[in-house]
Amino acid sequence: MDLEALFDRILHAVDEQAYLTPSVHVDPQQQQAMAEIAVAIQDDSLDADQLRGLIRSYHQRGRIDRVMMLSGLHVVAAHPSVADWAEAARLAAEQEQAAMELGGPRLQANLASVERHRGVVAFLQDHFEIALDYFSRAFERQHSAENLGNVLCCLLALGETDDALDLMGRVRRSFPAQLVSDLEDRITRDPDLASLRNQELPS
Repeated sequence: MDLEALFDRILHAVDEQAYLTPSVHVDPQQQQAMAEIAVAIQDDSLDADQLRGLIRSYHQRGRIDRVMMLSGLHVVAAHPSVADWAEAARLAAEQEQAAMELGGPRLQANLASVERHRGVVAFLQDHFEIALDYFSRAFERQHSAENLGNVLCCLLALGETDDALDLMGRVRRSFPAQLVSDLEDRITRDPDLASLRNQELPS
């Protein structure tokens, strides 16, 4: 994989467009419901069928749209305890179609979610180069620390630590301060990014 070309894509995305914080991309009317679903997914007392029922009920009650419902169902299918890769892939495709049908101002953020979900499935099956491409596309669509952090996770999984440090150096030099701060906060919390902590970055 041509990492220099990939870096150019990422850097160009921020150079050419104003950075927006992730909250700009999220429908405020769905934030609370999606936060509640995220908590439920972390609840070990709930099985996959219960979670699916809960997510569908949120959609039926109008608390989340179809795109977010499919996103939530994808998270369940891709959870390591379920690992239904075929279902996860099917849900990502269905979410993509739903996002395009919905359109509107959140189209790019919704499509970034699709790319991110596809990247997660590839990453969890150890297809790190494929995941890297998906996560890079997600960042091009939505300039968030989450998406950029996923790119770094892939580079580290591929053993490209020097390239990950190089990218971090470029990020610190040329990206908006808020994105850099958000990314560094994720690095302190994400075990997959632990090797980037307290590292001297290329100048």
